Amino acid sequence: AERAGLSKANLLYYFPSKEELYLAVLRRVLDVWLDPLQELDADSDPAEAIRVYIRAKLTLSRDAPQASRLFCLEIVQGAPLLRAELEGPLRGLVESKAAILRGWIDQGRIGAHDPHHLIFSIWAITQHYADFAVQVDAVTGRSLDESDFFESTVASTQALILTGLGLR
Repeated sequence: AERAGLSKANLLYYFPSKEELYLAVLRRVLDVWLDPLQELDADSDPAEAIRVYIRAKLTLSRDAPQASRLFCLEIVQGAPLLRAELEGPLRGLVESKAAILRGWIDQGRIGAHDPHHLIFSIWAITQHYADFAVQVDAVTGRSLDESDFFESTVASTQALILTGLGLR
């Protein structure tokens, strides 16, 4: 409301309830966090596409950690408001990208791994740096806000995933 120059009451005028406003925020978070996955294309070089995807996800973890934490909270609570989004649009997107990964596997362009687990693993690793930033800082004394730590995190995550896929 403050950013839009509105009072809270005025903002709520545009939404039928606080729950609808919260759902709109969650949908926006989901859109932002899934946008990099949209870019995964069958014609891309698999190593480069995965490298770019991991960097984009870690950039979001650095630049919008609160969005990931809000989404995580919704999921941990059983996704009471987002269940339909997860079972509909998210499932459709993941299935379409899993098909691309399956195609790369069938063509011998990446190692054989379950595409869903590959996507979940990338999400888990990259979003860990947003959702558990306090833990990362407590253990390493570092954060993604430090450019050298960010770059080493990107490189390490890319190497971990790409090596697991038989790529360099």
